[in-house]
Amino acid sequence: MKYDYLVVGAGLFGSVFAYEAKKRGKTCLVIDKRNHIGGNVYCEEIEGINVHKYGAHIFHTSNKEIWEYVNQFAEFNNYINSPVAVYKDELYNLPFNMNTFSKMWNIRTPQEAKDMIAKQIAELHIEEPKNLEEQALSLAGRDVYEKLVKGYTEKQWGRDCTELPAFIIKRLPLRFTYDNNYFNDRFQGIPMGGYTKIIEKMLDGVDVKTETDYFEFIKENPEIADKILFTGMIDEFFDYQLGAL
Repeated sequence: MKYDYLVVGAGLFGSVFAYEAKKRGKTCLVIDKRNHIGGNVYCEEIEGINVHKYGAHIFHTSNKEIWEYVNQFAEFNNYINSPVAVYKDELYNLPFNMNTFSKMWNIRTPQEAKDMIAKQIAELHIEEPKNLEEQALSLAGRDVYEKLVKGYTEKQWGRDCTELPAFIIKRLPLRFTYDNNYFNDRFQGIPMGGYTKIIEKMLDGVDVKTETDYFEFIKENPEIADKILFTGMIDEFFDYQLGAL
């Protein structure tokens, strides 16, 4: 069979495309090299818990149309992401907000927090940051950097902050309100039942092949579709002609 579209990748983008194409009378074949659909939002039920196998995914948007669109496939809970950072034996709210600053410096008002940060930045005399450490210090001062940025960043990159380029951190989100909500978006939550069920509904009636590598598949089926929608790595698609991006 020949299809209108070969969709490479059964994640959110590929699945939404296939769903919308099918509504418009187009035929799609969706393939994925993994042994399951869902891409990085794939959830696996373990002892009654929908485990996000590739890291936590919290759906958030301020666009009402998008929120209403995704809610046709699932009911969302009211999960609000309010992470807490542990520094030695101290707990701090993230992103950095007045709850964070109040505990760190025993202050109450936004102006006090702004004054403290400005004072610490001024004392450092950093005019042109030469590395990530100096960049972070020049944005938030020593306390925020040492307690909330340094350890996390070095763990993430596997290198000392003085060895990382300054451009990695363009800005640090400093919020001068008592609000622990990580996102500013109006709508947010996690689908009850997991993301995989959303993908299953989107791909209902669409031909799907998992454990299928695109590059091998297209060699054997060069005329399988009029057009290809590729959602994988673009450097891999072009056979790393410009190296790994």
